[in-house]
Amino acid sequence: MKIAIASGKGGTGKTFVSTNLAFALSETGQVSLVDCDVEEPNSYLFLHPEIKEQQDITIKVPVIDNSKCTGCRLCSTHCEFHALITVKDKTYVFEDLCHGCGFCMRICPEGAIGEKDKVIGEFSYGFVGSMDFYMGKMRVGTELATPVIRFVKNQVKDKGVVIFDSPPGTSCPVVETIEDCDFVVLVTEPTPFGLNDLRLAVEAVKSLGLRFGVVENRAMEGVNIVRDYLAENGIPLLSEIPLDREIAEVYSHGKLVVREIPSYRDRFLKIYDEILKRVEI
Repeated sequence: MKIAIASGKGGTGKTFVSTNLAFALSETGQVSLVDCDVEEPNSYLFLHPEIKEQQDITIKVPVIDNSKCTGCRLCSTHCEFHALITVKDKTYVFEDLCHGCGFCMRICPEGAIGEKDKVIGEFSYGFVGSMDFYMGKMRVGTELATPVIRFVKNQVKDKGVVIFDSPPGTSCPVVETIEDCDFVVLVTEPTPFGLNDLRLAVEAVKSLGLRFGVVENRAMEGVNIVRDYLAENGIPLLSEIPLDREIAEVYSHGKLVVREIPSYRDRFLKIYDEILKRVEI
């Protein structure tokens, strides 16, 4: 089963839920954690995986042979990402804008466009005990999160429970991460900003036709804005994790709550039980 942990905004506790849920489940069966937050991956800070494999992630970008180019502008006119420009009889490539689709090479009537590899990120694979760990990281200066996420997901061995730590927000990298998952856990917090971005995340997940539920992190007694919204819209509340100084201290030291505070292990396992109930419907 594939479970994505997502959020409408950063800082709600998405990685906190991902790492603790994955570790708790790894003690009961086969689990993989996939860190798809490729702009700022940080699950490794809490899991301390033993990395066994690393490799560059590349895309193909065009190389122009201007001795063959006639300046017809067919490639630059049809490039959806404006990565090519033709000036007089020469064509130039803006590699940082290129998405590596290869369309320009296929439509060039003179065969003047070749390809080369451009490194856009790094892939890592390893273990945390019996848990498989996968991570992608974008290269500084690139803006192509989606192909990095796609590469990482293609490496995942589809066995047991696979948990995807999604990027925050509702943009293309999030869609790439969650679109083929069996269930999406949306992590939010009881603040006006948290609720506003939860609404956006709910609409995004609904538009993809995915099953989902909500975990309220840093829940406070008497503050019911999240619970009221969920009740009004018939959205399941999977769990409430309280605003607790002990949790904050454990997290600030880069440790797992399910390991340091054993009583929380059952709370995270119950999140999985709530997911199973809804996936089996």
